[in-house]
Amino acid sequence: MNKPELFNDFPEISSKAWKQKIQFELRGEDYNEKLVWESSEGIKVKPFYNTEDLKGLNITGAKKNSGWNIGQGIFSGNAKLANKKALDAIARGAESILFTIPSEKIKIQELLKEVDPGQTTIYFNLQFLSSSYIISILEATKNQINKVYLNVDIIGHLARNGNWQYNLNQDHKILGDILNLHHTHTLSVDVALYGNAGANPMQQLAYAIAHANEYLNHLNEHHKDALKTTVITFKVSVGSNYFFEIAKLRALRILFGTLAQEFGALEQCHIIATPTFRNKTLYHYNSNMLRTTTECMSAILGEADTVINTPYDAHYHKDNEFGERMARNQLLILKNESYLDKVDNAADGSYYIESITHQLASKALELFKQIETGGGFLAQLKEHIIQKKLKESAAKEQENFNKLDKILVGTNKYASKLDKMKDNLEIYPFVKTHARKTLIEPIIEKRLSEDWEQKRLKTE
Repeated sequence: MNKPELFNDFPEISSKAWKQKIQFELRGEDYNEKLVWESSEGIKVKPFYNTEDLKGLNITGAKKNSGWNIGQGIFSGNAKLANKKALDAIARGAESILFTIPSEKIKIQELLKEVDPGQTTIYFNLQFLSSSYIISILEATKNQINKVYLNVDIIGHLARNGNWQYNLNQDHKILGDILNLHHTHTLSVDVALYGNAGANPMQQLAYAIAHANEYLNHLNEHHKDALKTTVITFKVSVGSNYFFEIAKLRALRILFGTLAQEFGALEQCHIIATPTFRNKTLYHYNSNMLRTTTECMSAILGEADTVINTPYDAHYHKDNEFGERMARNQLLILKNESYLDKVDNAADGSYYIESITHQLASKALELFKQIETGGGFLAQLKEHIIQKKLKESAAKEQENFNKLDKILVGTNKYASKLDKMKDNLEIYPFVKTHARKTLIEPIIEKRLSEDWEQKRLKTE
């Protein structure tokens, strides 16, 4: 393609020439030491990028996004109340609803009363495993079946809780019964668990693909006919490293597409993105709103299919209308006033983002291969290798927080002595542990500021 005539008056400048100019301005200081920094994944980030950084990069395979949905999560312990909340959220701008259902006692017809799956995408997060309940969902939504996502993730349940729902054989038998229903959107991978437990972006990608690989292997062995039709949903948490998080989601699509090709499976995947749990704080809690705004922007520019924002007070307040409305309105502003739904693939061609995307994908692929050489994701979970690596990554991030190398404004820096939270806690905001027998060590989600906040609460 010819350059626009306007640019003929401006000569191209090579990376070498830019670097020489910068080195001159540094007046003898070392370029690499002064301006190049290294991420936790070992990616060296330069002060500038240009077209030369794209040479030789294989960055094909990412889905060209055609829009994203504003989602809202609703805990459905009471079908009637959850239905009322869903209808209200839809009336106020929600385009997708994720129902978390704790038991089979919740009547699906009552939960979905007057909710039209033709207009609103419906996601389910079932905290139990039941083929008969899945059948009731599909019967209740049979007129708009393609907009219903079941999100069955038996490996994710094992990783989070330390036990299968029943046992390995029974869980796989029920999963087989569910897959025999031939619903396109059945399987999901809970990548958010790993991110909220301290995994860095490269680890999140590698674990996501290794986790998905277990399901593709299962389909290949027992449900080969479903490989070409099954769309796997990835539930991903998005952190505050703005450009890296954009690149992470883009890399996920590339990696999954590459993996799917090996099985002759459908290369398309579906991504639900939520803000990370790791950096949310108890004190100076309004800063959480700023954090979730940039995290939602990263999710959108990273081409998530649905973005479900988290209320700024979700970790210490019960569900409340104000927090949920603010979270939803953040997305409405990004969509309708910031015009982030008007341009597809806005990050395409960004030298910096494309370069990070390629490096993250390459490093994650290396780690994925190591996991497979070590027996696969499920085997490494049972051997506690995944848990060990997560703890190491979380400890490193925690150390950076404690040393003030990682700043959470209002918490470990610029904290206000006027902030008082002891009387505002409606729910316990810290990790709870209960001694019980488990098959494997469960993966625990934890906020960075928890230890610091517990000490401060004692001094109020």
